[in-house]
Amino acid sequence: MKIHDFSQGIQNGEFDSVLKKLYGSSDSTLCYQRNRYIDALDSFSVLYPKHEDIRIFSAPGRTEIGGNHTDHQNGCVLAAAVNFDVIGVVAFHDEDVIRIKSQGYDAFQFDINDLSVRHGKKDSEDIVRGIVAKFIELGVQIQGFDLYTTSDVLAGSGISSSAAFETLVGTIIDLCCNNGKAGAVEIAKIGQFAENVYFGKKSGLMDQMVSSVGGLVSIDFMDTNNPLIDSFQFDFEGAGYCLCITDTKGSHEHLTPDYVAIRSEMESVAAFFEKTCLRFVDEVAFYDKLPELRKNCTDRAILRAAHFFSENRRACQETIALKNGDIESFLQLVRESGNSSANYLQNLYSVTQPATQEIPVAIMLSKRILCETGAVRVHGGGFAGTIQAFVPLDKVECYEKEMNRIFSDGSCHRMRIRPVGGLEITK
Repeated sequence: MKIHDFSQGIQNGEFDSVLKKLYGSSDSTLCYQRNRYIDALDSFSVLYPKHEDIRIFSAPGRTEIGGNHTDHQNGCVLAAAVNFDVIGVVAFHDEDVIRIKSQGYDAFQFDINDLSVRHGKKDSEDIVRGIVAKFIELGVQIQGFDLYTTSDVLAGSGISSSAAFETLVGTIIDLCCNNGKAGAVEIAKIGQFAENVYFGKKSGLMDQMVSSVGGLVSIDFMDTNNPLIDSFQFDFEGAGYCLCITDTKGSHEHLTPDYVAIRSEMESVAAFFEKTCLRFVDEVAFYDKLPELRKNCTDRAILRAAHFFSENRRACQETIALKNGDIESFLQLVRESGNSSANYLQNLYSVTQPATQEIPVAIMLSKRILCETGAVRVHGGGFAGTIQAFVPLDKVECYEKEMNRIFSDGSCHRMRIRPVGGLEITK
C-alpha cells in the first residue's frame, strides 16, 4: 500500500478493527496506537524517502504465566503474548542490502551475500544476520529491504523485547519472501537459532514461541526439536482480574552467574541420575535417593530440583484451570508458584548482593494491597527486574498507584493478553 494511503487510512479509522484486536478498544488506546503508527510511517518516510509502497508488521512481547525456570530442563511452561509490541514499516528493493533503523538505536546495514558470524561485541545486526542466514539455508530467496521499527516492549522489562524483534523480522521475511510457508513455529525456531548461533546467547525457545504463536500458550519441551504447543484464550478481565507487571528497576548487571547457577545446579542433580536434565529424572527416585544425593550435590541444588518437579506440574495444572474457567484454582497455583520460587528456586535476589532486594519488597507491598485476593510472584528469570500480579479490578487503580509511588512513575504496567502473534497489519 502507498505510505500516504496507509497513514490516511489509520487516521480515518480504517484499521481500527485490527488495532482493537491487538491493543484493546478504549478510545484512549485507539488514539495512542493510531498516532504511534502514523509517527512510524512518518519516520520511515524521512529515513527512506524513495519508497512509496510499504507494509507494516507487528510482533508482541510475552509474559511468563507459569513454569519458572522449567524450560531449560525440557519442562512445561505457560506463557502469553501481550499488548506491548514492536511494529515495523518495511519496503523491499532490488539491492542485496538490508538497512534497519530502530527508534532509540543506531541504524545498521549489511550485505546479504556475506552472512558469516561476526566476532566481538554482539548487537541487533547479528540477530538479523542469523535470521536471514537461516531462511537462506532453508532455500528461501531473500530480497534486500529497508525497515524502521519502534517498540513499547521496553528492554529489561521482563517481557522479552529481543524475542519480539526476532519474531517481527522473521514474520516479515516469511510473509514477504516465502509466502508464509514457514509459519509461526518455524519462525520461533529461526529466532532462537539467530540468538544462539549469531548473538551467542544460549536461550531457550519459550520467548520466541509465545511471541510468534500468540494468545496463551502452553508448551511442553520434552522434545525440544518438536515441542508440543497449545494456544488458547482466556479473558482475565472478564473473570474480574487485571494482569500487572511491575518493573522494580533492579539492575541485571553482574547477574549472569546467578542465572547460570540455576541451570548448572539443576543439571548436577540430573547428572547424579545419569540424565542430561531434570525432565528425565524420576521424582520418586529423587526423594528416595536424597541421603546419597546430598553427598554429591549441594542443598541448594536439591531445593532447586524440588522446585522444578512441582513447578513443572503447576504449569500444566494452571493451563487446565484456565481452560476450565476456574480462576480461583489458577490463582492458588500462582501463589504456590511464587512461594516455590522464593523458598526453593531462590531467585528473588542475588546472594552476592543480599542487601539489595527490590523484588521481595515489591512482593511484600503487593501482598499488603491484595490481602487474600489475587496473586503475585516473581516474573521471568528473577534476581532483579519484574514481578507479576493478578489484581482484582476494584484494586487495580490503588495497586498501580502504590507500585508507581514506590518504584517511580511508569513502573507498573497493565497488560492484556494478545490473541495473535506476529502478523501483518491489514484492513
